[in-house]
Amino acid sequence: MVHRSLPRRLFLLRTFATALPLGLPLAARAGFNFFLSEYTASRDELQAEIVKRFPLSQRYAEIFSVSLTEPVLGLDAGANRAAITARVNIASPLMQPSSVNGVVAVSSALRYDAPALALRLQDPRAERLQLDGVVGRDAERLQRIGGAVAQELLQGYPLRTFKPEELKFGRKMYEIGDITVGQDEIKVQLK
Repeated sequence: MVHRSLPRRLFLLRTFATALPLGLPLAARAGFNFFLSEYTASRDELQAEIVKRFPLSQRYAEIFSVSLTEPVLGLDAGANRAAITARVNIASPLMQPSSVNGVVAVSSALRYDAPALALRLQDPRAERLQLDGVVGRDAERLQRIGGAVAQELLQGYPLRTFKPEELKFGRKMYEIGDITVGQDEIKVQLK
C-alpha cells in the first residue's frame, strides 16, 4: 500500500508545482496562501519595510521640528492594532537646550488602500511620549507637540505595498478583505 500511494503523492506534488505561476517571486509565494485565501506578513518582514522609510520629520507651527527615527513595530492581537515605537527629537531655536530626545509609541488601526495596493495605518494615536530631561509644563507642551506630529506623520503610513502581480494567481486578480493582527504577523483575507 505504501508503494501505491507514493506515485500518487509524487503526481500531486508535480501537479501542484506546475500550478504555481512561474513569474511569481519566491518571497511572494512564501506569504500568500491561495488555498486558504490569505496573505501573511511577518513582523520581521514588515519591520524591514518600515525601516526603509525612516527617518520621518515635520515642522510644527514653524517653530518646532519633530523627527522620528529607529522605528520598532509592535503587534497587538487583542486590540487588532499595530504600533510603532520610535526615537523622537524635538528641536526649536526657542528652547534651551535647542533639542530634546525621547521615545514615542503610536498605536493604529489598519486599512487597505485599494488604488495604491497598500496596507496603511489608520487613525494612529500617540499612546506614550517620554522626553529625556524635561519636566513640568515644558514637558507637557512638548509631549503634546511631539504626539500630534507623530500622529500626523504616521496617518496613512504604508506598512506593506503589494505589486499587482502578487495579487494575481492564474487568471484571478484578488482583492484584500479583512485584516487581522496576530502576535507575530498580520494576515489579510484575499477575496
